[in-house]
Amino acid sequence: MVQKQDVINALMGCTDPELNASIVDLGLIYGIRIGNGNDVKLTLTMTSPMCPVTSVILADAQLRLEAINGVGKVEVDLVWEPMWSPEMMTDELKYRE
Repeated sequence: MVQKQDVINALMGCTDPELNASIVDLGLIYGIRIGNGNDVKLTLTMTSPMCPVTSVILADAQLRLEAINGVGKVEVDLVWEPMWSPEMMTDELKYRE
């Protein structure tokens, strides 16, 4: 059975190339739902609706989730509410130098 931690681990390698940080640490992941047949629905946002690398990040996330052993159907849902803010980042990322 696919676990939430499997999804998180896979997404840790998915980075925003402009910020050089994982989408997990940036706080872009709003929801992970694992259903029957190990189907995964990921809800995420971007730092801005004008993010120039949105399609790259979405495609990377999709491929990483599809590569999880035993995963079923993968759905990646991009949302804009609530709006992302820097407070959503991990403390480690907020205070890195």
